[in-house]
Amino acid sequence: MIFGKYINKFYLKYALLILLGLAALVAVDYAQMLIPEMYRMVVDGVDGKLDNFNMQFVWDEICVPMFFIIIFIVLGRFTWRICLFGSGIRVERDLRRSMFARCEQLSCEFYSKEKIGNLMSLFTNDLETVQDCFGNGIMMTFDALFLGGLSLYKMFRMDVVMTLYSLIPMALMVAVSLIVGKYMTMKWNTRQQAFSDLSDFSQESFSGIAVIKAFVKEFKELLAFRWLNKRNEDANVAYTRISTLLNVCVTFFVESVICIVLGYGSYLVAEGTFTAGQLMEFIGYFNSIIWPVMAITELIEMHSRGKASLRRVSDLLDTRIDVSDREGAASLQRVDGAIEFRNLTFRYPGSDYDALSDVSFKINAGENVGIIGKTGSGKTTVADLILRCYNVADGTLFVDGKDVNEIAVRSLRDFCAYVPQDNFLFSDTIERNIAFATDDASLEDVVAAAKLSDIDDNISKFTHSYETVMGERGVTVSGGQKQRISIARALMKNASILILDDSVSAVDTDTEKTILHNLRETRLGKTTILIAHRISTVRGMDKIVLLDNGKVVDVGNHDELMSRCVDYKTMVELQALEEEEGL
Repeated sequence: MIFGKYINKFYLKYALLILLGLAALVAVDYAQMLIPEMYRMVVDGVDGKLDNFNMQFVWDEICVPMFFIIIFIVLGRFTWRICLFGSGIRVERDLRRSMFARCEQLSCEFYSKEKIGNLMSLFTNDLETVQDCFGNGIMMTFDALFLGGLSLYKMFRMDVVMTLYSLIPMALMVAVSLIVGKYMTMKWNTRQQAFSDLSDFSQESFSGIAVIKAFVKEFKELLAFRWLNKRNEDANVAYTRISTLLNVCVTFFVESVICIVLGYGSYLVAEGTFTAGQLMEFIGYFNSIIWPVMAITELIEMHSRGKASLRRVSDLLDTRIDVSDREGAASLQRVDGAIEFRNLTFRYPGSDYDALSDVSFKINAGENVGIIGKTGSGKTTVADLILRCYNVADGTLFVDGKDVNEIAVRSLRDFCAYVPQDNFLFSDTIERNIAFATDDASLEDVVAAAKLSDIDDNISKFTHSYETVMGERGVTVSGGQKQRISIARALMKNASILILDDSVSAVDTDTEKTILHNLRETRLGKTTILIAHRISTVRGMDKIVLLDNGKVVDVGNHDELMSRCVDYKTMVELQALEEEEGL
């Protein structure tokens, strides 16, 4: 069995199922204790120690009862397996659900540090270990206690001395198991970490297979994989070695007890204290106690594995949610789209420098605003903070005049739509990817959004049109198509605030003009924030915010910035020169 604050509640939740399984287990154990008595009757009858030992006696007293006992044991074992193992599977399901819900609540900061391979090992190997310790652990614990106790009781009733002799090696075996169990916990932790590293490397390699092939680095990746695979092998071998050592010790101690029972038991038969049938009965009880004693050693091993895996699961469930609603946070009923940065300074967790420094600017409700600047100037950080991906200081960021820290996070995000710089598409149909933003979208709505993002013509040429299933992360479409599908998904939400982070960088200028024109036509009265590198993308915006090294250089429309901002004018001239050279 295994205990911890995230698993204790399941003993109560599934108490009825567990109790039914334990009742069936106890009944089966009791029925098993009747079989050695029948062995005794057969041996004593053959040996002439029983009167009226004939075919009728064998049929009535042995065969018929044995038949019903076997049927009862079969049904009982089926019942306790369904109940106890079934409860373990339910616990695994509930824990996995809680873990997934927790993962959805965790911030971007957590995923910037935690590797996906490690998380996947938690959801697979570690949860399976916990499930085994719960269901199988309950069975083994109570089976060892009841079956072992009942067997010892019957053995003591037959001969105290021989029973005590047989328990000496068993006690030594339990002592060895306790010592080895602590060492096995450390080996299991090492084994799980090695598997996590291997899973993470494989996941990254498969996701970046195009880059690996482009740089002809297959052999280098294979060498790295071989090293991780060898380390995983070594960790498994080390754990298997100590586990096998424990099993060898168990076998040695069990066989030594059999020698004691046969030797001393034969002496008692020769002395007339025991009959041959009684010795057979005692051996039957001893055979019944072997499993409980071996179960104790296996429980020690299982507890070692389960304790290590449950600790890893608990660490995930204990992870602090960085971005959450503070007490009293209000849910917004509507959002007009006014946004204000007021002397905001922000540094990413673990970073050595400020991503934004003393940033102040206003976006009025319904404005089309462009944010432009060199790489690393803080443009994406602006989007992250509006969406509350990270925490900001009180009094530095406002939406419709309200401090974002006083607004429920989910409520704010409900009124925002976002197209990230690294566009992500699910391995699903194009229709479902575009309709992801809403719960009740029709195909007509999806097509309308695709037309606004100028992707409908491309999709219609696909063999299965909107039912085309894209590869993982949308690898089966081009970069420009991926961007436009992502824009269509955002437009489906018809949100009060739309943020596009460098979302038309992979399309040609004509397509860009079409998309920007459609945005202006369809989003009148709604706030649109367009982050870009190209001046052509933002020059028609109502307002342009120029950033450099995390600071606001100037804010105004295109003409205003051209007349007064040297940095902006220089950027325009450089891009114009690049376009001319490109021609």
